[in-house]
Amino acid sequence: MAEIRSRLTSLVCRACCTEVEPTRPVGVCPTCGHTLFATYDLGELDGKAWLRTVHDRPPSLWRYRELLPVQHDAAVVTLGEGGSPILDLGEVEEAPGVSLLLKDDGGLPTGSFKARGMAVAVARARELGIREAFVPSAGNAGVALAAYGARARVAVRVYLPARTPEPMKNACRRYGAEVIEVDGTIREAGETARRAEAGRGSFEMSTLREPYRLEGKKTMGLEIFERLGAEGLPDAIVYPTGGGTGLIGMHKAFGELAELGLLERGPRLIAVQSEGCAPVVRALRSGEPRATPWESPTSAAPGLLVPAPFSSERILEAVRASGGTGATVSDAEVLAAVGLLARRHGVSASPEGAAPYAALTKLASSGALRAGERVLLYNTGSGLPFL
Repeated sequence: MAEIRSRLTSLVCRACCTEVEPTRPVGVCPTCGHTLFATYDLGELDGKAWLRTVHDRPPSLWRYRELLPVQHDAAVVTLGEGGSPILDLGEVEEAPGVSLLLKDDGGLPTGSFKARGMAVAVARARELGIREAFVPSAGNAGVALAAYGARARVAVRVYLPARTPEPMKNACRRYGAEVIEVDGTIREAGETARRAEAGRGSFEMSTLREPYRLEGKKTMGLEIFERLGAEGLPDAIVYPTGGGTGLIGMHKAFGELAELGLLERGPRLIAVQSEGCAPVVRALRSGEPRATPWESPTSAAPGLLVPAPFSSERILEAVRASGGTGATVSDAEVLAAVGLLARRHGVSASPEGAAPYAALTKLASSGALRAGERVLLYNTGSGLPFL
């Protein structure tokens, strides 16, 4: 069987328009230090014919190979990621008249949506000759990199805040990764990691500091579209926001689908953050072009404890371009939502994954969600590691 050809053409910086050939390992833009974005030649791809072909492929994220950066079948690193279900939650009292759906990535390999980004990033890293990688993480990304690194025979070091739940630290170690604990948040973990790794020849896999995790996250939007179709897309997607890659990825996916003539406009994207750490929502409300670091951050959801998200300009751009907004939730509301999702709907959600459900009352009362609309909540991870 002939290989499916990726249509990757280049890496482009949206901040300064620098273009980089994607034939060698690269992190951030070499000119200005901002995020690089993969671009694809979609001009000769028949969107409708491509979609019919995709339908006949195995149900993993690799079914979208033309829109992913990995060039050769032999480089693909997979644990069966992608293809997570979309559940019908119906209507709940917190958002009267709103029809709720939930996309549940809690059942993906390693228990979270981080499997999507790391599967693609590690595969592309291996294809480009990288054999040693590191990541600062709040937990789930470290577990995912450890697992896919083991699968690809790439050595991994994970820098975790000391407060990270013990099951996540232990999972990283079981996959063979070296775990370095750091006092503080993921921000301090990142600073420590970059100092420690300087000159070691290792490659950083942090959120938006390399170009290919985003491409894996993009498959969230592609799957929503493939499952629901252009006519069945939700009016809004409510998403728990820490590093924000998922928002950018879904916005990128809907843009590429529009370029293929399959979609006119994607759903509104709504960012949900913790009241104790909400730099993106604060910037959305104030109209600022970028988020400023959050002072004294706190959150019961480790994945939302990101006081200074890298490339926040792109997160804000994705939300604003979609016509979306942001909301904050308290720790008490998040933990209550974890229980409500389990008891009402049988869904195991992490605190991060429950945050969109926790925000429903505020979003409905503010008019961000309206009666008669169809709204998709994104559960980014299983609640099992927190039991």
